[in-house]
Amino acid sequence: MEHWPVGMAVLAALLFFGVPISMALAGVGLVGVASIIGWTPALSLLASAFFDNGRDYTLSVLPLFLMMGNFVVHSGIATELYNSAYAWLRHRQGGLATATVVACGAFSSVCGSSLATAATMTRIALPSMRRFGYPDDLSTASIAAGGTLGILIPPSVILVFYGIMTQQDIGKLFLAGLIPGLIGVIGYVIAVRVSLWLRGVTLPTEPKLPLRDRLRALKGTSGALLLFAFVMGGIYLGVFTPTESAGMGAGGALLLVILKGRFAIPPLMRVLFDTMKTTAMMFFILFGALTFSNYVNMSGMTQDIQAFLSYFADTPMAFILVVLCIYLVLGCILESLSMIMLTVPVLYPIADAHGINLIWFGIFVVMVTEVSYITPPVGMNAFVLKSVVPDVRLGTIFRGLVPFVALDILRIALLTLVPSLVLILV
Repeated sequence: MEHWPVGMAVLAALLFFGVPISMALAGVGLVGVASIIGWTPALSLLASAFFDNGRDYTLSVLPLFLMMGNFVVHSGIATELYNSAYAWLRHRQGGLATATVVACGAFSSVCGSSLATAATMTRIALPSMRRFGYPDDLSTASIAAGGTLGILIPPSVILVFYGIMTQQDIGKLFLAGLIPGLIGVIGYVIAVRVSLWLRGVTLPTEPKLPLRDRLRALKGTSGALLLFAFVMGGIYLGVFTPTESAGMGAGGALLLVILKGRFAIPPLMRVLFDTMKTTAMMFFILFGALTFSNYVNMSGMTQDIQAFLSYFADTPMAFILVVLCIYLVLGCILESLSMIMLTVPVLYPIADAHGINLIWFGIFVVMVTEVSYITPPVGMNAFVLKSVVPDVRLGTIFRGLVPFVALDILRIALLTLVPSLVLILV
């Protein structure tokens, strides 16, 4: 009798009682493999998952991109991106909220973290929007939604995890995320206008700046734009690998800090410590997921789920719709990284068996995961905003996010029906 349903039940119970996901995945994976092939080979596989993968050169891309993002946050460039976007949009209705979305997209391109983008932009953009009388639900929603772009617009930590687990080219995943990320920015700008239309309110605007002043406002963003072009251009042109680009990006971000006069030893040590702490946490989660993946493969779970799905998901499109529903449900109870680690080892072999391009599938999974960042009850970006501005109720934030979630669903539908939008750069 197959016992993987028991393993999944134990895993769910451990997560429910607050066991760290890395320990839960590794523990269930170890015991599950041991029950199939014995303790000695199971312990050998556990050691291999942690030791061999810990020495893998490819994994160095993760701490380097994390360091790059931390240096970018420390450089203060988010403020300049926001001011530049507002200089171009200040004369339009909802210009502050629109500028926030655009600045979030630009900041994501050199940060790579949704939570860092949301936390940083909250401190920068929210005071301005409140000063001009923007409703709290629209203000917080534009920041929370814009922050989700951090896991899609490269460099993306989530895409690095997906590439490692599925053995896909990380550089190609980064390139595939560019156009969907741009479409996401456009969609959120439309969501801002829809929100204003639904409220029927008129917000204050400022006079349109002369072109010369708007171009001058772009000067402060040149460092971020050059860093992004340098990192992604190097990958796209084949000048260096994703791992090399991560190293170059981290060095470029440090140079950016120095040029902006923000270099000092104590902050530098904090950046390095934060990078080390986050890297250790993510490595434990990744190695736990790889151990759990061994159990998934040996237990026959993938084959059983594939056989089950074949009853009502016997075509690629039907399978995609089922996966969409699975992620929307899981997004209500799990945060994004947990979802990726739990589901990708099970779902990607089935997607491959259906003939679905795994680069496209990775972007699809990340886009669906984006939605989980802004949907109740476990919308991580909403909780980040709540922690920064405790006087705003969670219900207010989630109410403002409704148009943004709707535009996200439309974007997923568009890129599902027209997959070439994802794969054209690849």
